[in-house]
Parts: sequence; structure tokens; C-alpha cells
Amino acid sequence: MSASADVLQRPDLVAVAAQEKTNFHQAAIRKANSWDPESFAREQIRGLVRRVFFAADDCSVKQIVFSAADVHTDAAKICLQVGQALVLETRSDIALVNRGLADQTDIYRPHYFGKPSIKSWSTQIATNLWRVPECKLRQCAGEIGNPWPGALAELRNEFEYAIIHAPAADGSSEAALLGHLTDGMVLVLGAHSSRKASVCKVKQNLQSTGSRILGIVLSERRFPVPEAIYRRL
Repeated sequence: MSASADVLQRPDLVAVAAQEKTNFHQAAIRKANSWDPESFAREQIRGLVRRVFFAADDCSVKQIVFSAADVHTDAAKICLQVGQALVLETRSDIALVNRGLADQTDIYRPHYFGKPSIKSWSTQIATNLWRVPECKLRQCAGEIGNPWPGALAELRNEFEYAIIHAPAADGSSEAALLGHLTDGMVLVLGAHSSRKASVCKVKQNLQSTGSRILGIVLSERRFPVPEAIYRRL
């Protein structure tokens, strides 16, 4: 008698096989339902940090600029997430340079007895992560004209790593300048605002000024198809 005939003669085996199939499908459903988009996003950011800062063939990347590809996209949240992910990878001091954190009434003023450290007027938000107001940093450089070379040098003196939030690349030449002065930059695209043609133009302009583009991040992404499918991509 064949094996298939044996199974037909054994209803208990058929029941066991059916139960195993049901258990498999139920486990797959539980796994899909437990998928958390926020956790997925954190893992993606952590992967970016590892590739950008700790690439096997290039460990010299210390200062990185994050710039939105268009004025309708905000890169501030991405910068914070990158800083938080970098904290998990190193014990070295990290500066998170944010735009618009201080108004004109809260500015840096030189002391008569030497220049205070950047950390002294920055906000420590983790064990080795400081939020540095961009306007104060530029004033700290104390240079007429372009303050960024001096400001970046001050950052290097106190911090091993720096994450710099730059203006949108399509509306300011400052992003290209920072991309040229630092170890590279990451473009932040808006899933619902950035257009392919404009992004290509921005990328070409940045590369023509000597900016080293290290990566591209897609923000504000939604999941129009079932999440379980994204987990398999």
C-alpha cells in the first residue's frame, strides 16, 4: 500500500497535519500583526548610521550634514533619530547641531576670561549627546564673513562626531558649502513632496561643488500596502 493510501487510512495523521498548517498560519498572522513601523524605522536609521560612520573601508567620517532636498521637507527629526542611533554605537561625544533653537535674545557672548566650551551652553540630551544651537555655534567662531570653517574646527575640538542640520539644498547655498567643508552629506527626501527631477538637479549641483553625498533618506513614508508585505522586501 502506498504512503498516500496509508495517510488516508489514518484520520489522526490528517488531523495532525491540518492542525500544524493552522498553527503555522496563526503564527504568521501574529508575527505580521506584531510588526511595529516605529521599530522598523529605528532599525533603518541604525543601519544608515553603521554604513555611514562605521564603514569598513572608511572610518574617517566624523562630521556629516543632513539637508532636505526641498523646502517642504523637514530634516530635523531625521537628525535627532540619527543622533540617538549613534549613541548606541559609540561612547564618544556627539554634537547634534540644530537650526532655530535660539532666538536673538539668547545669543552667545564672548567671556573676558576665555571662550567657554560648546558643551557649557549646549543641552545634553543623552550620556554622550549634546544639542548645539546652530546660531550660537556660528557666533562662537567669531569670524567675519564665513564662520563655518571656524565653527566646524571648534566642533572637532570637543566632539568626535557631529550631525549638522543644514538648510534645504534646493533653496540655500549654505547646504552645498557645508557639504564641501564636512566629511559628506545625506539628502533627506519627502515621500510626498520631493520630485525626481528636482532631486536629480539638487544632487548634480551638490556634486559640482565638491559635496560628497553619502546617502539618501526617505522620510514621511506611509504604508499603502499591507505591512506584512513590507517586512518581506
